[in-house]
Amino acid sequence: MAKLTREQFQVLRIKSEEALRSQKKQVLICAGTGCIAGGSLQIYDYIKAECERRGLDVYVGLQEEGQKEDVREPKGDGLYLKRSGCHGFCEMGPLLHIEPQGIMYIHVKPEDCDEIIEQTIIGGQVIPRLLYELDGKTYAQHSEIPFYKKQHRMVLHNCGTTDAEDVNEYIARGGYAALEKALFHMTPEQLCQEISDSGLRGRGGGGFPAGRKWDSVRKQPQGKKYVVCNGDEGDPGAFMDRSIMEGNPHSIIEGMLIAGVAAGSDEGYIYVRAEYPLAVSRLKTAIAKAEALGLLGENILGSGFSFQLHVNRGAGAFVCGEGSALTASIEGNRGMPRVKPPRTVEQGLWARPTVLNNVETFSNVPLIIQNGSGWYKAIGTEKSPGTKAFALTGNVVNTGLIEVPMGATLREIIFDIGGGIKDGKQFKAVQIGGPSGGCLTQEHLDMPLDFDSLKQVGAMIGSGGLVVMDEDTCMVEVARFFMNFTQNESCGKCVPCREGTRRMLEILTRIVNNEGSLEDLDLLEELSSTISETALCGLGQSACKPVQSTLKYFRDEYLAHVVDKHCPHCNGRKKELQIDPVLCKGCGKCMKQCPMEAISGQIRMPHVIDTSKCIKCGACWGCCPFGAIREE
Repeated sequence: MAKLTREQFQVLRIKSEEALRSQKKQVLICAGTGCIAGGSLQIYDYIKAECERRGLDVYVGLQEEGQKEDVREPKGDGLYLKRSGCHGFCEMGPLLHIEPQGIMYIHVKPEDCDEIIEQTIIGGQVIPRLLYELDGKTYAQHSEIPFYKKQHRMVLHNCGTTDAEDVNEYIARGGYAALEKALFHMTPEQLCQEISDSGLRGRGGGGFPAGRKWDSVRKQPQGKKYVVCNGDEGDPGAFMDRSIMEGNPHSIIEGMLIAGVAAGSDEGYIYVRAEYPLAVSRLKTAIAKAEALGLLGENILGSGFSFQLHVNRGAGAFVCGEGSALTASIEGNRGMPRVKPPRTVEQGLWARPTVLNNVETFSNVPLIIQNGSGWYKAIGTEKSPGTKAFALTGNVVNTGLIEVPMGATLREIIFDIGGGIKDGKQFKAVQIGGPSGGCLTQEHLDMPLDFDSLKQVGAMIGSGGLVVMDEDTCMVEVARFFMNFTQNESCGKCVPCREGTRRMLEILTRIVNNEGSLEDLDLLEELSSTISETALCGLGQSACKPVQSTLKYFRDEYLAHVVDKHCPHCNGRKKELQIDPVLCKGCGKCMKQCPMEAISGQIRMPHVIDTSKCIKCGACWGCCPFGAIREE
């Protein structure tokens, strides 16, 4: 494919728009990681083969390697079968979306395909049993489903609605128009100013103003500069960046190209964790197609600007989400943070000035350049403009990937979009920001979620993970879980993080096992303060937030473990209580305290709990002087 001049690119855009408008019938099958695991590719293959067998004109969006690529010319009434990126409604996958009716079918199975072809694709009829249902009402239009209706999808707009690997469709929907504008109508100074005026802040966790970062690199002395995209995303339960890389990869490429123009860089790297093979594959495909059109490489669109882009796979170390550790990893060194200053904008990749933003940040850039900073600033809050993508997981009815304006409340996200707590239980808390974030409680349900509001309550947005917890969750175990993750992922370079988190994990494990003391709570607070103030990097400094927030808002649960020696959330309701015959001295205290007379035994002989009578109140656990009461 010949590389395009600017004039040829404009002609291609017009043709692509005409071709897209001509696609009267579209069937988009979710090919995000979650739906693929549920069998969506088998559904795609079956529908394709069956439609061809029936003699229908089928035009597929993704060709296997080595096959001739479709020419997307207007074909009239043909069926366009596409594999899209993640729709976001992961709880309901595999998902199948039919246009122009706007129908979404949920939990689709291969055995449903014949009926879908016969009734909907050919007959135009809706199949009620495959529609989403809520409170007795079925939703044929996916845009009317509360999960989608309450969102504001900008970065995720193309995810689930377009062919993830079709560069022509991306162009038809306005793709690379912002790059053309940046190349021919704006100076590097104007680009930096436009991003600064928009108020775009880094979506990777820190919330640093993107425009200020770009301008700092632009002002560095002439020479080699780099643009790096952080697609590492190591937080448990987070998959926002993965879905964007899988479903809208060209938006990342375009954002990085614009950053290259602004900062004066001619080379970039996308750092992706190796556990995201589909994201890596789609990024490489998107890069190859952009290069074939001349949108990447030498003399892009005849502008004189050149930019090379590489994909670098990381080994999955959580610490490589930190900027200096990430650049060290790209260089082939062990991913470990370094002392700052100098900052990445001064000495980043190979000690050269580097623009480093995450996937979601770069995906916002084309929208801002094309629509203007004023348009972007009107969304969200004054100090945190725009939208934020969140991965909504845990004890919530509708899990999945969502995007809402900055400033949306937890109540709107959990109850309006997420559908509330599973099984009609009560909301207890939500962990926001992964291991680097903190727990928010009922008192925070109506607090706006933005960078500054969360900082005031000791939490942070982080990359955007939201883990919802119900009334049965033990918050001490939650703190222990995240501390265990952080300790395992510590790079070990600095003593506060390497040794401090180890000691904290040991204490939390003792407490969860009902072997802790009141002094342990004081020690947890002291260690948290020390580590937060002295750890080398931001990940270490924020590692204690889950412990600090749970101690603040759920101290009674810590006291239940260390004083009563029993927690109804993690011990009483989930496991049976047994008496260890080796430790039991037969003192009889537990038998006297049991309100259900469920314990029997002779003095100075091991006692036994009748589990059919035991109500797991924990009275025996709290009074046993020998620690003989155990979970089984």
